[in-house]
Amino acid sequence: MFNPWVDLSLSILEAQQVIWLRSMRIASGGKAAEREANLMISEKIEAAGRATVMLAMGASADKLASYYGGKIRANRKRLSRSSA
Repeated sequence: MFNPWVDLSLSILEAQQVIWLRSMRIASGGKAAEREANLMISEKIEAAGRATVMLAMGASADKLASYYGGKIRANRKRLSRSSA
């Protein structure tokens, strides 16, 4: 792909979009907000566990960034679809 710094910068921008979309979903209240909050927490716990295992197995920072980038992209797509 691109330079790892460019990839990281793009992931940071996408993460900001996900934070905004999730904030809007949670601020709206109701069952959807509750589901989103629960999903967010469970995803964070799962991702941290997976990252720990990846690091323990000697994964590079690039592999770790790629893993998180995929999670960020998937959330952005899911939240963008459902808010449209």
